[in-house]
Amino acid sequence: MILSTINQGLLWAILGLGIFMTFRILNFPDMTTEGSFPLGGAVAVTLITNGVPPIIATIIAFVAGCGAGLATGLLYTKGKIPTLLAGILVMTSCNSIMLMVMGRANLGLLGSAKLKSTVVSIVAVMIVIAVMLYFLNTNLGQAFIATGDNVEMAQSFGINTDRMELLGLVMSNGVIALSGALISQNDGYADVSKGIGVIVIGLASIIIGEVFFGNVSMFERLLAIVIGSIFYQFLILAVIKLGFNTNYLKLFSAIVLAICLMIPTLKDRFFKGVKVNAS
Repeated sequence: MILSTINQGLLWAILGLGIFMTFRILNFPDMTTEGSFPLGGAVAVTLITNGVPPIIATIIAFVAGCGAGLATGLLYTKGKIPTLLAGILVMTSCNSIMLMVMGRANLGLLGSAKLKSTVVSIVAVMIVIAVMLYFLNTNLGQAFIATGDNVEMAQSFGINTDRMELLGLVMSNGVIALSGALISQNDGYADVSKGIGVIVIGLASIIIGEVFFGNVSMFERLLAIVIGSIFYQFLILAVIKLGFNTNYLKLFSAIVLAICLMIPTLKDRFFKGVKVNAS
């Protein structure tokens, strides 16, 4: 049970790493996540059931997620549609695309080969972190970070911020779709409703990691997301073991995220009160 929970945490950590690129670096609340995540699973499972090797199917699922991110990016940068609305439009469209791809609302992998092991999960997380660190340390990556820090200042340095935001959305949703593909293979099926609420799970991984580790190096921040994701999965396991109704897990996820988001404010108020009393 513990090994299975760690494995789940690693797979969901990839989702958190994808969301980190837009939510934390670009300060972009991207709702495409809830469309690109199940899309990755739908594409991978459909290809595998049609005889495509799992590794190739997973790579194609990553590309499909990039396509979803590209659509959101073009709506936002070229169509000048607000960020949230652009993401919602693509997220909604992904539902129909998944039905076209699978031909039904869900599709199983019974008897098919799939990428499913803790070793695969560890390798996938290591590859994603390594690629992200490499990218963020290039000149292009630094321009990407600068765009998220201050758009106006980045533009004054000649950075094409629209291009950076477009690139971020493409890469982010590609990683998110990769997570969806691996989780669907681990679960043994893909479903069009699999993306509902996943953005909360990804954000919980990010916030829990930040609460425990604070402001550290980029590598440590990415590693904190992985640890936060595993910790979150153990919280879910604890809720199940305590006998709570599993139908309410998404409510529990939202409550955990809300509490984690409030912790920095509560800490500031607490320490401020302690300093006042001390003086």
